[in-house]
Amino acid sequence: MTEGRGMRNDGDARDAPDMDPASAAVIIEAAREHVQRELTINRSAILATWSIVYLLGYGVVWLSVKGQQPFRAPAGWALALLVALAALALGVTAQLTERATSGVGGMSSQRRRIYALSLVVGLLGVYVMEAALSSAGASQRVLSVYGASAPLLVAGVILVAGTAAWLSWYMFGLGAWLIAVAATSGFAGPAGVWAVDALAVGMPMLLLAAIQLRRRL
Repeated sequence: MTEGRGMRNDGDARDAPDMDPASAAVIIEAAREHVQRELTINRSAILATWSIVYLLGYGVVWLSVKGQQPFRAPAGWALALLVALAALALGVTAQLTERATSGVGGMSSQRRRIYALSLVVGLLGVYVMEAALSSAGASQRVLSVYGASAPLLVAGVILVAGTAAWLSWYMFGLGAWLIAVAATSGFAGPAGVWAVDALAVGMPMLLLAAIQLRRRL
């Protein structure tokens, strides 16, 4: 019986084709690319989602204040739509980030969680301060400029600061652009600021999403 098994094993070994180094290298490279795709955050989906927030959300708010003479305030339903889109984008970002880092421990996963938490805390601070400005007597014109641009400033600062941890010039460039838009778009006025932010942020994000998608394919 032992000999029979030995003969069958020897036969199987002789029948199995030898794997040459080139074939092994191809298999290893394919496995490496698969793992890399699984562990890489889907930036194209995240950028596309946020581009909708700005192009659609900010665009709708702009339409609600366009032509107001004198300026009153953005329509409540338009702001509600913007908040809903932003919450959806945050959820998509968190889900895609968690999916990419699921089962991966260490500093990489912790940094992503800290980054996401920083963004949430920063945005919360923005809206609390907006309520404080309103309580202090700030006009609707001032509140409109602040409400449109302050979230961009927070996101930009977090991205630029995150470059120190991620060493990503891509993040630094996007963050610097958001800061520049936030700092200058207010000169378009309480109504125009929404249109400037919508186009100056939404269109570049949509373009970056297309570039990232092409790189993933």
